[in-house]
Amino acid sequence: MKQKIKRLFAPSDEPKSIGGRFRQRRFRFFETCFRETFGNQEKIKILDVGGTESFWSNHNFIQPERISITLLNLEKETTNLPQVQSLAGTATDLSQFGDQSFDLVFSNSVIEHLYTFQNQQKMAQEIRRVGKNFFVQTPNKYFFLEPHYALPFFQFFPPSLAFFILTRTKFSRMQRWDPAFAKGYLDEIRLLSLEEMKKLFPGSGIDFEKVLGLNKSFVFHTLGKKNNPA
Repeated sequence: MKQKIKRLFAPSDEPKSIGGRFRQRRFRFFETCFRETFGNQEKIKILDVGGTESFWSNHNFIQPERISITLLNLEKETTNLPQVQSLAGTATDLSQFGDQSFDLVFSNSVIEHLYTFQNQQKMAQEIRRVGKNFFVQTPNKYFFLEPHYALPFFQFFPPSLAFFILTRTKFSRMQRWDPAFAKGYLDEIRLLSLEEMKKLFPGSGIDFEKVLGLNKSFVFHTLGKKNNPA
C-alpha cells in the first residue's frame, strides 16, 4: 500500500502517478491541436525547451521523415531517435536561434522553474520570437495542491517552514529531502497565476486542466482550429 501511494504522488515522469496521467491527457490534447494546425505540412521543426527524448519516444505520430525535434536543456543530452537532437542552452536566452526558426516551441512544466518573474518574461519573449506557434504548460499557482511537493497550499508556506517540512518530515512524497536539494528547489520554483500567464502570452488560446472543477494547470498555445483566447 505504501508503495502504491508513493507511486501515485510521484513526479509526472512516472506514468502511473497523478501527474503522469495528466501529462498523458495533455499530450492527447496536444496531438489533436497539432494535427489541426499542421495538417499535411511536409516538414515541421519543433523546439522543446526543457524536454526529454523519452517524452516523445512513445508517440507514433512523431514521424522521423516529417518532424524534427530539438531539445534544449542546460546540458546536452544523449539522444537515440533519428529525428531528435539535443543542445545546451537556457530558456531565457534563445539567441542561438533566429526569429521564427521553429514551426512550434513546446514547453511542459518548465517556466515555473526560473526563480523570478523577470526570467519568466524573458523565456516567454524568446518563445514568441523563435516560434511561429507555441504550446506552454504550467501549474496554476492557486490550485490547492502544490504539484512539485504534493502538499496542499505548500506554495504559500513561509520558506523556513517549507524547508523544515521537506527536510525533517516525510510529508512530501513520503520522503525526507536532502537539505541542499530542498533549498535549491524552494529558491527555483515560482508558480504563475492565470493573470501572469496572460501577460506573458497575450492573445493565445488557453486550455484549463481541471480537478474537481478547479484549474490544476494551464496550457497557453496558438494551436488548433478552435481555442479560448486569453
